[in-house]
Amino acid sequence: MTARPDAAALAGLAGGHLDLARAPFTLPRSRVLVFRADREAAAELLGAGAAPVPATALRVHTSEYERGLDECRVLDELRVLDAAGEALPVTGVLPHAIEFGGGAAALGFAGAAALTVEASGDAPLSVEWRLPDGVRERRRLGGPGDAVRLTVGADRGVRAEASAAHLAELAESETVWLDWFAKCPIVRPELQPMAAFCWWVLGANIVELPALGAARGVVPSKIGYVGVWQWDAYFIALGLRHGDPALAREQLEIAFRFPSPDGQLPDVVHEEGVLATSDDLPQADRDRLRRAGSDIADPAAPVPLTKPPLAAWALAKVLEVEDRPEWAREQLAVIRRSQDWWFAGSDLDGDGLPEYGHPYSSGLDDSPIFDGPLPTTAPDLGAYLVLQDLELARLAERYGADAAGEPAAHRERAAATMERLLELWDAERGRFTARAAGERVVSDAIVGFMPLLTGELPAPVLAALEAALSDPARYATPWAVPTVSAADPDFSPERMWRGPVWVNTNRLIVEGLRRSERPELARELAERTVALVVHGGGPHEYFNPETGRKARTATTAFGWSAALFLDLAVELGADAEEDRGAGGADSAG
Repeated sequence: MTARPDAAALAGLAGGHLDLARAPFTLPRSRVLVFRADREAAAELLGAGAAPVPATALRVHTSEYERGLDECRVLDELRVLDAAGEALPVTGVLPHAIEFGGGAAALGFAGAAALTVEASGDAPLSVEWRLPDGVRERRRLGGPGDAVRLTVGADRGVRAEASAAHLAELAESETVWLDWFAKCPIVRPELQPMAAFCWWVLGANIVELPALGAARGVVPSKIGYVGVWQWDAYFIALGLRHGDPALAREQLEIAFRFPSPDGQLPDVVHEEGVLATSDDLPQADRDRLRRAGSDIADPAAPVPLTKPPLAAWALAKVLEVEDRPEWAREQLAVIRRSQDWWFAGSDLDGDGLPEYGHPYSSGLDDSPIFDGPLPTTAPDLGAYLVLQDLELARLAERYGADAAGEPAAHRERAAATMERLLELWDAERGRFTARAAGERVVSDAIVGFMPLLTGELPAPVLAALEAALSDPARYATPWAVPTVSAADPDFSPERMWRGPVWVNTNRLIVEGLRRSERPELARELAERTVALVVHGGGPHEYFNPETGRKARTATTAFGWSAALFLDLAVELGADAEEDRGAGGADSAG
């Protein structure tokens, strides 16, 4: 059996990916991000497979809800200069420190809101920084141990002062990271470097949400996605459970913390409140929603904003690694009411199969299935509702009906929903299709594979979906599974949800294949998915299905991609151990 790497070795493996272009320098709970000053140009070179020249200037930002990096600039340039005034290059990055000039100076964190720079050698150095208004400041470092601390205020202002505690502060931030890496899941040796980086991503994306007291939210990305999105919380919890079950549970607690009186869960919990209806959207978004209205959805009324009902599935996964009966019962009471809300509050045409009233509620906002009028009846939503009722029935048998509801009632509703879901099967086209305000949508999109999650598809339907997954003209692209068929007119390999590969939809198809008793196909897709993340250079938001590289507009260091890489890698390792055990048993027999 492979020996477990120690925390320092895992931190070193993660450090190999900290390029300061696609992955910033940051600290768990901190809102400060440090990038190369030429981040965009360097990221483009890295994406093309070419290494940029070493950085000589850094840029510092804060991470804030609904604000881009350019709006959150703290320092436009931060440089370390030698005695001649020449900028020293960055020569090494570890999770806790950036090294300049081969060890002549080091930058690290002093708590969550400050950076320190120390001269490590005998030669005098200077630290120079330029503020967004163009003002430049410089501090001289006279020799070893001389350091300057730069504290970032809530207004993004910077206070500079001499520091005599640089080494202690550097050691403190190193301890934070070593404690984190001590929990890193151990996977197959060839996947361990990427697993260490993905574990870094989850740690780096931890933020504090002051309105929730001491709550730790693992956000999708500190680069533009600073909040706890309900769907993201479920996927992120799946990865966290393998190393930090308590933090995994905390993500679910945050997602479940603010149900509406009728049971609906909000789309996002963020530092300024929640996003739960279209009234919480900016005016431009509300105008777009009105233009997309229909006779079924009143465009003048607030539209609930939520995310797909995968809560019970995620809860069950988290409980697999650490059973907490009392905690589980508390969460199940919330999930049960949320499931009831879908049928009472989101079945807009009253036909027994709930619809998406807004693309945001699907998680696949830009999918072509939403190009028509709203609401949208979609096969993925029907499948999630069947899965959730089946999970609630199973969990009710385990933890009691008081919290989760009567198992028989959940199974009865799942069966009725399944009947309605099968009505979306288009036998002529050989796929599940969506309906926009009752009219069939012909788009060949990944939502059509989600009924695999029910584990109850008729044999001809299952065979057709398997054929689609293996068809190079549709879904068997060089890097699969694209979110829209390559044969569909709306296919675009770079446009969000209209062609790129997403790790979360692949993970759901893997789950669906397992539940549909296709374990070999599930394992094959799991292997291809972890290979995609390795090939693409990291857990990006989404990938080009033709090149396997980061799509141009995708965010990097993305939370659910990192979490689900870890989840798949751990499960693949467990499968391999099981195979070896079975082989040994066969040999012994």
